[in-house]
Amino acid sequence: MEPTLDQLAGRPGELRAALEAGDPATLMLVLVQLTGDRHWLDAARPYIRGPMDYQATLPPELAAQIRDHLCKALLDYRESGRPLPPLPEDELLQAMLSTAAGETVGDQYLALMREELDTRAAGDIAVWRAPESPRPPAGFRVAIIGGGVSGICAAIQLQLAGIDYTIIEKNADFGGTWLENRYPGCGVDTPNHFYSFSFEPNPDWSWFFARQGEISQYLSDVAAKHRLAANTRFGVEVEAARFDEIHNCWQLTLDNGECLSANVVVSAVGVLNRPKWPDIPGREAFTGPAMHTAAWQEDFNWRGQRIGLIGTGASGQQVGPRLAPDAGRLTVFQRSPHWVVPNPNYFAQVSQGKKWLLAHLPWYGRWYRFQLFWAFADGIYPALQKDPDWAHPERSVNAVNDRHRNFMLRYLRKEIGDDPELLAKVTPDYPPYGKRILIDNHWFRMLKRDNVELETGNIERIESNGIRMRDGSFHELDALVFATGFHASRMLWPMRVVGRDGRQLADYWGADDARAHKGTTVPGFPNFFILTGPNTGLAHGGNQIFMTECQVRYLMLALRDLLTRGADFVEVREPVYERFNQTVDARHDNMVWTHRGMSNWYRNPQGRVFAISPWRLVEFWRMTRHFDPREHRFG
Repeated sequence: MEPTLDQLAGRPGELRAALEAGDPATLMLVLVQLTGDRHWLDAARPYIRGPMDYQATLPPELAAQIRDHLCKALLDYRESGRPLPPLPEDELLQAMLSTAAGETVGDQYLALMREELDTRAAGDIAVWRAPESPRPPAGFRVAIIGGGVSGICAAIQLQLAGIDYTIIEKNADFGGTWLENRYPGCGVDTPNHFYSFSFEPNPDWSWFFARQGEISQYLSDVAAKHRLAANTRFGVEVEAARFDEIHNCWQLTLDNGECLSANVVVSAVGVLNRPKWPDIPGREAFTGPAMHTAAWQEDFNWRGQRIGLIGTGASGQQVGPRLAPDAGRLTVFQRSPHWVVPNPNYFAQVSQGKKWLLAHLPWYGRWYRFQLFWAFADGIYPALQKDPDWAHPERSVNAVNDRHRNFMLRYLRKEIGDDPELLAKVTPDYPPYGKRILIDNHWFRMLKRDNVELETGNIERIESNGIRMRDGSFHELDALVFATGFHASRMLWPMRVVGRDGRQLADYWGADDARAHKGTTVPGFPNFFILTGPNTGLAHGGNQIFMTECQVRYLMLALRDLLTRGADFVEVREPVYERFNQTVDARHDNMVWTHRGMSNWYRNPQGRVFAISPWRLVEFWRMTRHFDPREHRFG
């Protein structure tokens, strides 16, 4: 439930104490919205270098004034009984956004922020309201394949619209990748107050960057609140989905032999749930414990063990520092280093005062969410663009990107200290953001431990008791941990999807080359919607839940049009699909991940970026706010 001034009644002391725990810049934005007094923006602006709390250095006197005036204004509103003021006019709102970000924010963000601040619309991301709400015909049903973030989001919005649905989930509970990934140290690298459903804010996060268990519990709690389990089949998996052209519906084959029919299919299987094992000769010959981080063996006791960790990406840099202190020896096998940034909040817990503000102070959580949105998503976007006139393409792609590189390099040198050999091993030779930037999880401190070795040579093969390197050296090991990612390029695999005229989706896409219109629909596959589909992933930061909400809105608008017309199916037109993907490819050609010599899991063997989005978040939000029937066939 969104905060209201009524909840402040009888709590002036609690309010004043809580304000002490609030971020001054965020409190200032609430004060301006509440009073319309923009002089606070002018007073605070010189001290705000960026959107994060540690980038705002307001003098103590100014911060105290903001708290005093905000407390007085809130109590005045409560005692007078006046309603909260309307949302700011565009000019003031844009000034507030720019002050919050520490830089100019364009007017294209105004509509998005108005939606964020309009608490009356909380919960209904699809704008599906009477009297326009069409009634589904009797027996109309949507099948949602997957009960993770995307499946939960789609189910809630279908439920709000009065549309019957069934979730088919292969696991025994909700949560998807956050249920399955249970390795030590597993957690989120986007702040929770952004990485959560916009319609289900959680003021009670324990950490700014939560661990796996708390995220999984949050998703389970949201599903329970909306009673999704009543419409969910747990413990079964969809093996195949085939479009029935006679009856204009989908036939789903489950792994228990059962068949289900649905008018619409929503694929919510995600891309981070099929572990990818490296193609290293002899992997099956190893006789000790061997596990993938996404299939962690709960009874594995690594204390005193000689462990080989293969992979230094996100999961590797989370699990490694948890293993090292108790391992007998940890040998890290690195193929290429990653750029790593510090974040003062990564290990910080959320104070009780801040939780109180997030739960009770109007607009505080929404402005805080925007600050995180800018810091972890659209504020980074300029650093991703290639500058054809840039003088140093060997190290960066533009001047902003180079500044980010210098910041990361200074931090790396500070952490590594006087070890030139280790410094050379951990310094990337590609521009920042060419691969996902990682938040430092004490990775460099771990590498400096006496019982940790960083191996950067080439692996020849795995043997029964260790790893043989190409130079002939041998690392004797008791256990192997593979932090080697997922089969992201085999989108929807192993499910077989067959559309109109027997068209198989895997064949239509070709190997490792998934495409979709707005990441969601494919011609020849009527009433089939893909969430977390091609080119909807985020590489530079951002929030995948935001992208999911955008796609679900688009899904709901498509269904509204379908039902209003009384049609049986809707299908994107092929020329529309082709034009969209040509635009996607053109945008990617000018971005860092296609920089010469750059390799990453976002690209297929031909070099095309299939996995991640080339758009600012605000651009994807705008393009999925409207459904154009002219771009589709109905029947």
